Parts: sequence; structure tokens; C-alpha cells
Amino acid sequence: MTRTKPAVLVLNTGSSSIKFSLICLQDRAVLISGQAQKLGLKDASLTVKINGGSEVLKLGTADHAAAMEKILQAIDIHRLSGRVSAVGHRVVHGGEKFREAVIINEEVIRAIEQCVPFAPLHNPADLMGIAAARRSVPHLPHVAVFDTAFHQTLPEYAYLYAVPKRLYRDYGVRRYGFHGTSHRYVTQEAARLLGIKLENSAFISAHLGNGASAAAVLNGKSVDTTMGLTPLEGLVMGTRSGDIDPGMLPYIAESLKMTIKEVINLLNTKSGLLGVSELSSDVRELQEAAAGGHAGAVLALDVFAHRLAKYIGALTVSLPRVDALIFTGGIGENSALVRAKVLRRLGVLGYRLDSAANQAMAAGKQGLITTDQSTRAMVINTNEELMIALDTATLL
Repeated sequence: MTRTKPAVLVLNTGSSSIKFSLICLQDRAVLISGQAQKLGLKDASLTVKINGGSEVLKLGTADHAAAMEKILQAIDIHRLSGRVSAVGHRVVHGGEKFREAVIINEEVIRAIEQCVPFAPLHNPADLMGIAAARRSVPHLPHVAVFDTAFHQTLPEYAYLYAVPKRLYRDYGVRRYGFHGTSHRYVTQEAARLLGIKLENSAFISAHLGNGASAAAVLNGKSVDTTMGLTPLEGLVMGTRSGDIDPGMLPYIAESLKMTIKEVINLLNTKSGLLGVSELSSDVRELQEAAAGGHAGAVLALDVFAHRLAKYIGALTVSLPRVDALIFTGGIGENSALVRAKVLRRLGVLGYRLDSAANQAMAAGKQGLITTDQSTRAMVINTNEELMIALDTATLL
């Protein structure tokens, strides 16, 4: 097959997974996609989706390198190898060094490694994916697209913590923000749908998934956000606590006889919706349990909605107005219950829920969920993979 319609292979690597999408640059169509999961375990597998169908391949105990080879084989089997012109990698933390996408070389890899302490659950996995892909297709250009890059426009008063300034100067202690690719995409899409010029727009974007963050975006630039030095700060998440009193860390460590590292792991993996509900980190399961009267599930959803509403109120002061509040991500796009809980807490800011529109916002749909008299709130389906593909193509 000729390369008349080049495509970018987008990779999003986790500690035990690789998500991939091959996106045509001409019409933005997804040619093939899928996910390798449970890597390193005995039941690793690769799901491949193409032309509306899917197949699951058993990978045994495959690691990231072996999974990457299988992904490329699947692309080749479907005669799409000739379309791959570049590889775009999602990288969670780029610190202050990266304000935009960059071609990956050894210097870039060293810089990503230096940010591992800020994103210990993410950057090591990103580096594994980069290494596996570069070994498999060394002849292709590889590009890193950073979650943190979009938030490099935060003003100093928004990104600095009220701690000794030398901690920022000497050690990079500041708020970096995450989910930047998603916040950038949905605010651009909201401006398009509302007929607003992006350079004269003001949005609050709430990316709600297992990881969750919100951002204030003015004229297409991030001016405030909820996540901080690491992805642990801010909103309540699936297994992450979000904001806590920092004085809790030594108290928890002493009470549970843990090291600080163990406490941070507790806050990252055993807290959030899972910790409060003592049931699950999955909002779908919690909604079902709450409907059946499970008190922990009800409480967890209320804590989640309350924290989000508080932060939306806080982010509002970073903007001259709000053209729309945007719900996105797996929870934001699919949970009418969570959206309703949040908007009912925001009546003081002029939000009025259109219950019928909210309930009608099924998977894949997007649009307004508020009344004509309301401050606007809407659902936008995020597409981080497309943004990574476009950033990769623009850079090259």
C-alpha cells in the first residue's frame, strides 16, 4: 500500500498496558486501534479493533517489547504498515523543559527520566513504551507529547506553592498540571460547537476518569488547574485522594507504621472513590450499588461531586467569565448522575440543569445539558489520541 494517506501511530503506555491507535492525517479516521493489557502476567492479551470488529490475541507472559512487536504485526497483517509515517507517544510529565511536542532523542529521554520522581506511576511506563517502539521501528520519527505542556502558560501566582521560593528554584517544586492534551482538545471543540473564537473564549474543563483534573482555559491557554507537582493533587479520583492536609502524612505514617513512600502509595492506590466507598473505584459500579442503597457508594459519589463543584467555583475566579463548563473523560461523558450532582451544587453560579438533555447524553453524544437561562454546561467527547497525532504531524 502506498503512503498517499500517511498516518500516525499513537501510543499510550501504562505500567502493564499499551493502548494504540493508527490515525489517518488526511481524514482523521482511526484505521486500527486496540490495547495490550496485563503485560508481564501469565494472561497478557492484545485486543485489536478494526472496521467495527475486534479480536483478542493471547500473549502469554509478554512484556512491553513483545507486545509492541505484536501490535506492529497486527498493523502489518491488515496491510497498514505502509501508512505509518511517525509514532506519537503520550508522556505524562515533562516538567518545565517541554512546552510543546518534541522529537525524541537521548537528551529528551534523559529529561523524561529526571521527571520520574514527579510522576512515579506514569513516566517509567512511558519510557518503557518509548524504548519498545524505538527498538521495533527505529527508522520512524518518534515524538513525545506531554500532558504538562499545555499548563506551562499558568501565571506564576497560579503555579507557585506558598513554600520557600528556593524549593522552586533548586528543586522544581511547583504546580505543573496534567491532562493537558484533553483540556486543549475539548476547549477547542467547545469553541467550535458554540461558534466562539478560541482566542476570545473562557472555559472550565473537567476531565473526569480514574484520574481527574479540572482547568481554567482563557483564550485557548491554561491559566489555572487542579493537579499539582504530581497527579495526586486536586480532585477526588478513582484510587487517588486528591487534596489532603499535608500534616496527615506523618500522622498516617506513625499510626500505621508506614514509611512516607508507603503513605504516598496508599494515597495513590487505595484512596479516592475506592477508599471512601470501601467497594470500588469504578463509578459505574458505585452508581449501581448506590441505587441499591449501599451507603459507602452514595457517600463516595457525593464526596466526588462536592470536591469537583468546589474546584469549579475556585477556578471561576481565574476567568473574566465562563462561556461553558465542559464535562469530559470516561465519567464526565457517561455519568448523568455525577453531572447532575455537580451542577445542582453550582446553582449559586447560575448553572441550571436540563434534566432531559442530561439524561439523553448517551455514549458518543455531546452538547449542552443546561437550560437556556443557565450558565452553559456541556459534554464534549475528548480525543487525546487525535491531538497527539496532530501534534506529531505538525512538528514533523
